[in-house]
Amino acid sequence: MTASGALLVAAVLGWALAGHREEFATALDSAPLWILILAAALQVVALVSRSEAWHASVLAAGGTVSRRTLLRAAGVGNLATVVNHQVAAAARIAVLRRTAPEETPRVPALIAAEVPIISIEAALAAFASFTLVGPLGLPWWLPLVCLAVAGALILGLRRLAGCRKRDCWKGLAVLRSLRGRNRVVALVLVAVFAQILRNWLMLNALGVGASVFDATAVLIAMVVLSQLPVGPSVGAAAVVLILGTGGVAVTAAAGVLLTATGVAGALCFAAWAGLDRLRPAKPPAAVQAIASASRSTWPGSGSEGKKISSSQPASANAWT
Repeated sequence: MTASGALLVAAVLGWALAGHREEFATALDSAPLWILILAAALQVVALVSRSEAWHASVLAAGGTVSRRTLLRAAGVGNLATVVNHQVAAAARIAVLRRTAPEETPRVPALIAAEVPIISIEAALAAFASFTLVGPLGLPWWLPLVCLAVAGALILGLRRLAGCRKRDCWKGLAVLRSLRGRNRVVALVLVAVFAQILRNWLMLNALGVGASVFDATAVLIAMVVLSQLPVGPSVGAAAVVLILGTGGVAVTAAAGVLLTATGVAGALCFAAWAGLDRLRPAKPPAAVQAIASASRSTWPGSGSEGKKISSSQPASANAWT
């Protein structure tokens, strides 16, 4: 389905770009290298921030997994974002359960742990949905409806978060505490603002002349279209849908570069996850101290010394 959807969107974009190939190629070459690097770095910031929010949600659900282990799972699973956001979520959960089955909640709770993050993203999108009124010709009252629906959804999730009878509701536990909610909201805001800045930089680098509101509208369109099986064509389709009246070739090129830098950022995150996984595990400092103390000897008792036994007082161990 994703391959078919991507081919269909690519065919539509190819038809729209007929006769504008040179303009499209020129727009692709006009982006400075430092803009591309910065866009990929902002994508990494967004992915890491969202993964940190997921870590807070998983810990609230009863998990004990370390931050490094979860970030490694997120780094590998986020590669599936090129296909679909739902596939990426499933990949993250699968990798995390495989690498840390004893430190993570069950699969229903892990699925529900994504819901607080998605609900906050939906609320932010509903709040900023007024940016879509002009480009898409939507009625002015539609953003108010979206905001009311998002508010009702969050209130309903908070009520469900108090239910602990089923594993699926344990993933909403982060919504029960004010500190947990604030942490998740702050991390999601960092991820969203990084994405908006990335869109704004890329659009203006290619001469589109987009405002921050335009960059926000592009982000909302990208998130909505990414729920469909359109694959890597989502970037170009979203930018052309929102800003195509300013020139199909330039906006399509901006969308292609946004997709390319997004994939580059995901690859960098996954590369770190792979390299970090190769690092040998080290015991905690407390364990090392205990092991060192158990191997130490009393001074002045010969060349080999006398091992400290467990029956000796704690003051002697501390002194040694």
